[in-house]
Amino acid sequence: MRVMVLVKATDDSEQGFDPSPETMAMMEAMGRFNDELTKAGIMVSGDGLTPSSRGKRIAFDGADRTVIDGPFAHPSELIAGFWLWNVKDMDEAIAWVKRCPNPMKGPSEIEIRPLYEMEDLGLD
Repeated sequence: MRVMVLVKATDDSEQGFDPSPETMAMMEAMGRFNDELTKAGIMVSGDGLTPSSRGKRIAFDGADRTVIDGPFAHPSELIAGFWLWNVKDMDEAIAWVKRCPNPMKGPSEIEIRPLYEMEDLGLD
């Protein structure tokens, strides 16, 4: 089962990278966690995202396309980083996320979303 593990953004993450000792310690802990995921054969890929102020959105309306510049409102609805994991089931994904260091300075959330597989779409 493939899952996308989404680290939700916060007001702090939307401010950009802060090279404080606290942030650097968190990054080192996250690096060790990523090493564990890789050794266990779970991690396919993953990375952090820059703040939404550096992003763009493309709005579609029929044949029209509109480019919207960041930053985008409501950091809790944005993504600060992601992993793509290959796990046996959702319980395994949950167990791994529970072992994850807190990815933010304060309260944070991580969302787990299964990817569609061909058989889910009746295309196997």
